[in-house]
Amino acid sequence: MANNKKGRKYSSLVVDGNEKAAARAMLHAVGFTEADFKKSQVGIASTWSNLTPCNMHINELADAAGLGADEAGGKAVTFNTITVSDGISMGSPGMRYSLVSREVIADSIETVVCAEGFDGFVAIGGCDKNMPGCAMAMARINRPSVFVYGGTIQPGKNRRDVVSVFEAVGQHAAGKISDIELKEVESTAIPGPGSCGGMYTANTMASAIEALGLSLPNSSAQEAISDNKRADSYAAGAAVLELINKDIKPSDILSINSFENAITTVIALEGSTNAVLHLLAIAQAANIPLTIDDFDRIGKNVPVLADMRPAGQYAMSELINIGGIQPLMKSLLEEGFLHGDCLTVTGKTLGENLEHVKPYPIGQKVIRPFDNPIKKDSHLVVLRGNIAPEGAVAKITGHEGLRFEGNAKCFHGEEAALKAILEGDVVAGDIVVVRYEGPKGGPGMREMLSPTSAINGRGLSQSVALVTDGRFSGGSHGFVIGHISPEAYEGGPLALLEDGDQITIDAESKTIDVDLTQAELDSRKKSWSKPQPYAKKGLLAKYAKLVSSASLGAVTDL
Repeated sequence: MANNKKGRKYSSLVVDGNEKAAARAMLHAVGFTEADFKKSQVGIASTWSNLTPCNMHINELADAAGLGADEAGGKAVTFNTITVSDGISMGSPGMRYSLVSREVIADSIETVVCAEGFDGFVAIGGCDKNMPGCAMAMARINRPSVFVYGGTIQPGKNRRDVVSVFEAVGQHAAGKISDIELKEVESTAIPGPGSCGGMYTANTMASAIEALGLSLPNSSAQEAISDNKRADSYAAGAAVLELINKDIKPSDILSINSFENAITTVIALEGSTNAVLHLLAIAQAANIPLTIDDFDRIGKNVPVLADMRPAGQYAMSELINIGGIQPLMKSLLEEGFLHGDCLTVTGKTLGENLEHVKPYPIGQKVIRPFDNPIKKDSHLVVLRGNIAPEGAVAKITGHEGLRFEGNAKCFHGEEAALKAILEGDVVAGDIVVVRYEGPKGGPGMREMLSPTSAINGRGLSQSVALVTDGRFSGGSHGFVIGHISPEAYEGGPLALLEDGDQITIDAESKTIDVDLTQAELDSRKKSWSKPQPYAKKGLLAKYAKLVSSASLGAVTDL
């Protein structure tokens, strides 16, 4: 029963006994009754905020989750944590706080859940860093919990989304569209609540978390404003009570096999490179020994099947219309790509959850068949070489080709690179090198959506590559390589490149090299000096001091 002592493992320590009268007095004031003190307490971690479309509706989902927990016999208590909008802060100094917010979200959920003695919790996320932040907290705290995705946005006019706006900026700079046309795109691309509409980072991570087993079936594939999403939230609140009663925790769900399921699903969906960074971080929180080489190992055999934006044609709403990711996962399971015996938050295994899922309708074009994939192996390619001895992550969908050779054009920071691209100083055959944007050097690994979108908007996506120790939005596409490790700020080889250096990127041999001898690199290193840190006090300074390499997930608690 939800009100027994076993189910109240943590809340009983806060509210039981005469000595806890003061705690009960405080809780009476926020609406607790005498009966509530005998119920399992369920925290509802809400990332509601009206500062971004991704999260503007999450208060309603939090209410539904709380109602689900209450009607299942628990006592729900809602609290908030932060969000940062990547789409708004992109291309500005504020984007340095985006990846940092992932750690703040995880830390703040841990703080409240553990301080208040919740027996379990629901975590609801919308914007990109909410999801891994919530999942990291779930893994770290290890109490019965369920993740709810806030849901995807509906397409704007002419099937536009936020990436349409970034690319329109590049088109405008190239003289391809007018001021009036740019304004029209800006005004019609974002119609209402929900996360960005392609297989960008939010939808990628929602799908990955579902494949991990931490959310209810199909939570990842529902529109933000829908009866399905409200029902998903309500069901999550009730599900936590079941998990409390059965004492099923994230440590019972998360394993190397469940992470392999998540990686496989991300590859099949042609998901964001950020999944590498975030899955490494969640695994670290769960004490699962996942490495970037596991992505390479798994990716050799898993095909890309989803023709989804940004490289493909379709939006998340169109995938939802044909059944979401569940039919894809069932097909992957039947073909031997998934581990069906992994436990999930339903209390059943992944295979049991998928047992009665119907296949996609005949004639749909969003998900390709296994005998006609978009790419026969992973689009997430881990590269190594004398530019990235500890690894880099490329997003090679096959549309760009598999090899790129060009001349380095080096920039200290994103702003300088974007200015050069928009002014026409970047030309065919260039490899744009954006450095000092790594976890420590940025700090915060800003996403390079503005430069990559400007490259695409100017019609250079087939003839210009971009290499950085920063990272990429899920909306980025083209020949792009990020997460270069060690980063430039730490004296990595990226810091030593000069304009005109010959760089070769080969997705088949999985290498990224500059045509320089080690002796030449060593000579350049002697004259290199570390730049001044971006921040000397405050959150960014603390983050830069604590954060690990991107190849380890850019976490702050190793």
